[in-house]
Amino acid sequence: MFIAMLDKSIPFAKLYMRRKAGTPIPVFPLPDGFKYVFYRDGDETSWARIETSVNEFDSEFAALLLFKEEFIPFKDELYRRCLFIENTDGEKVATANAWWSVVEGERRAWLHWVSVDARFLGLGLGKAIISRVTKLLYELEGDVDFFLSTQTWSYKAINIYKKCGYEPTDEKLLYGKKYKNHYKKAMKILDKQGCNQ
Repeated sequence: MFIAMLDKSIPFAKLYMRRKAGTPIPVFPLPDGFKYVFYRDGDETSWARIETSVNEFDSEFAALLLFKEEFIPFKDELYRRCLFIENTDGEKVATANAWWSVVEGERRAWLHWVSVDARFLGLGLGKAIISRVTKLLYELEGDVDFFLSTQTWSYKAINIYKKCGYEPTDEKLLYGKKYKNHYKKAMKILDKQGCNQ
């Protein structure tokens, strides 16, 4: 979902993005002093800390509740789909998931819950983890369309998603009121932020 701190000073609109099958996956290397590690038992606390640091949740407790609801039922998948970036001190500082959904019988691959700890923004970790998890999606799901869910409050992240081959789409990809795609509204807001150039 997010890479940078949410900018809640601008209007909110939900937006979906698609990377079409066959789109080249750019490689953005990790800076020195960082490495990729997969989820291990107990890492949900790191996930909650990272997500809370970018204002996605009001508290780490709320983040943990969502993690337990959304991911723990598929714990075996976490070990191969939930990726972190770790620094030399062993602290996890960024995360993203190579996830999936099944909507009306159709399986869809999702770049899911992308965040970089607010203390480590501006180092290129967002681009690196997006490109690595996009490659992981390719390895796990094949060369199919990949999707992500974002919002106008994450307009800085949207520019990074575009560099990694994802483009805004007006499709309705998930169902239910909370999953509505506000494409037209989002594109107008993003125009004002200079994201559609």
